[in-house]
Amino acid sequence: MARDLGTSQHFYGAVAGWAYRHARLGQAFSVAELDGVPVAGIGALAADLGVAVAWTPYFAVDDADVAVDRIRERTGTIAVGPVSFESGGRAALVADPEGAVFGIWEGAVSSDWRVGRGPAPAWLELRTRDAFDAAMFYGAVLEWATGRAGCCEVSYEDDQVVLRQAGEPVARLGSGPVERAAYTPHTRPRWHVHFRVPHLRPAVEAAAALGGRTVSDVTSNASERWVALRDPDGALFTLTTSLTTKRAQEHHAR
Repeated sequence: MARDLGTSQHFYGAVAGWAYRHARLGQAFSVAELDGVPVAGIGALAADLGVAVAWTPYFAVDDADVAVDRIRERTGTIAVGPVSFESGGRAALVADPEGAVFGIWEGAVSSDWRVGRGPAPAWLELRTRDAFDAAMFYGAVLEWATGRAGCCEVSYEDDQVVLRQAGEPVARLGSGPVERAAYTPHTRPRWHVHFRVPHLRPAVEAAAALGGRTVSDVTSNASERWVALRDPDGALFTLTTSLTTKRAQEHHAR
């Protein structure tokens, strides 16, 4: 959700190398692509809906009304919707019991929309108080690990709950100290979206030149380096780059 579509497109185009096409949802929406693959959607609706500028993961559901009922039954919150769109599809903006915001989408979903592979978002991360409680909530609402065709598998790896689809990791749920206070939004329970870039430093420099700012130190593990940023409107996101790919390229060059 953005305030101004053109401004957001310019910022993320410079930072992440995205190109854009119009979405079926109307002129206020665009689909960001990288190498022809959908990466994210941007909708200039933050002011109209009275919500904060933010990156929000949307999970596909068979029936938005049923999903909303499940969320209410499990003490989640419904902020907006379900809303119907003229071009087809219904969506709702909701929150889990700890206050982490996410969306649900009922409607056609192209097989190109994915997380974890190629130029798509690298992964989603939920930071919450208790990952097991969160997994139980999302599993019941979104039908994770139900055994039905196409559903996600859930496992416990390296002190995190890991969600996989077709064997690919798409989300990680981690427990830890988090705050509810509004003045610490990067530490309160929330979903973090990690976008992949080939090189971290030039992407961070481009963000700073266009009014963005870093809100964390650069962190790394054996396979990735990442840093959290805010765009000029305050939306929080994370940029990540693969170290394994770089090492493979360096080895091939030698």
